[in-house]
Amino acid sequence: MESTALISAFVTLFVIIDPIGLLPIFISQTQGIPKIERRKIAIRACVIASILLCIFAFLGETVLGFIGISMPAFRIAGGLLLFITAFDMLFERRTKRREGQAEEAEEEDYQDPSVFPLALPLISGPGAITTIILLTGQYSEIEDKLMMLGVAFSVILLLLMLFLTAGVVERLLGRTGINVVTRLFGMLLAALSVQFILDGLRDVGLMG
Repeated sequence: MESTALISAFVTLFVIIDPIGLLPIFISQTQGIPKIERRKIAIRACVIASILLCIFAFLGETVLGFIGISMPAFRIAGGLLLFITAFDMLFERRTKRREGQAEEAEEEDYQDPSVFPLALPLISGPGAITTIILLTGQYSEIEDKLMMLGVAFSVILLLLMLFLTAGVVERLLGRTGINVVTRLFGMLLAALSVQFILDGLRDVGLMG
């Protein structure tokens, strides 16, 4: 596997999972919780999200085949979904939606936010699940699939590190810094999502 493919996969997953954008939500969800328990919540959320992505990385294509959906069709649909996500990032709609999900969890009095809303749907949400299926679906060799999964784990590991140093990072970037980074990644994701659509069209012979 070429290094460019790994870099592209890392950028795609980093943009989709959006560790920097998740920081303020993690802080709000764990506010007032002792530091040790806060670390446990961060670790639990990242472990659960990793397990979910691992399941979809190896079984996602099988499930699609079982219900009669081809990979080119899923690639095009996934590209459209990722483009919508990129659009939301550019206009801050994604952040507002995530904050709404976090507030919903608070209203329902969830004392441990590691499963909901952190692991699902914020970390391993529809976008991340779609992306991991698309990335691993490009390869038939188990070694290549494991490498893609390793890229996903590296993004989640980075997310965990940010969670564990959430207060420091938030002070360094500030609200404005987080908004700038989110919009920049939104532009990158828009381009990558179009590439997924073009690849799907090429697979079905609609493009040369």
